[in-house]
Amino acid sequence: MKIKFQHIIQLITIGTLFFSMTNCVSNHTYSGKKLIWSDEFNGKGLPDSSKWNYDVGGDGYGNNEAQFYTKNRLENARMEGGNLIIEARKEDWEKNKYTSARLLTKGKFSFQYGMVEVRAKLPKGRGTWPAIWMMSERMKEWPDDGELDIMEHVGFNQGYVHASVHTKKYNHIQGTQKTDTLVVKDVSEKFHVYKAEWTPEKIDVYIDGQKFFTYENKEKTYEAWPFDQPYFIILNLAVGGFWGGKEGIDDAVFPQKYYIDYVRVYQNK
Repeated sequence: MKIKFQHIIQLITIGTLFFSMTNCVSNHTYSGKKLIWSDEFNGKGLPDSSKWNYDVGGDGYGNNEAQFYTKNRLENARMEGGNLIIEARKEDWEKNKYTSARLLTKGKFSFQYGMVEVRAKLPKGRGTWPAIWMMSERMKEWPDDGELDIMEHVGFNQGYVHASVHTKKYNHIQGTQKTDTLVVKDVSEKFHVYKAEWTPEKIDVYIDGQKFFTYENKEKTYEAWPFDQPYFIILNLAVGGFWGGKEGIDDAVFPQKYYIDYVRVYQNK
């Protein structure tokens, strides 16, 4: 049986389209879960102001960071090519030598229990410190009301990705924080999916479906488990700081870009 060349092309095209559509749907679907909030960053320009606020300032929020976090500045945070790009730049700004951005859903979206999924490609270079994390909407005093770090990566230790929780009883100030690490060699070359599943019993953190950190609600006290309240999402790229700048900052690597393809939040149906 003879098949014309153009028919083959049509079949390939249809197959490719079907595969793409199938992948797209599967990315949005989890059995027994519903998507309650997301940002696909498919627009252009500044991040969606109905979904994101900014932290603004240069004090490093207690971490001794070197950047100034700006607001509504395309050079530091923008949607482009289907991604959110947070860019850290070497430039003088408000008595600081670097600029960057810290976006958060505080006051616009928070949730209690569920699954957070973020697909991202990380910057690299000594002094960079990108993160995906969460804090309590009712935060009065850190770390008493809890912090969940889904992804942290410090550029002087390329490829080592960290997940942690901080509470009054377990935190890095006391050296008691609960944390673990997974090595992802191409973390700055390819996109990976960072995911946290949060229930009243435990928090699990994954990269590309591989679980590498679990924190269980064993003690049933607020000092150890403050995670029974609404939390909001934070995306940021710090420069330097007590941890990110532990081995200095390499000015030659800037500007550095942190790409976020999407943020999705699911809860059980």
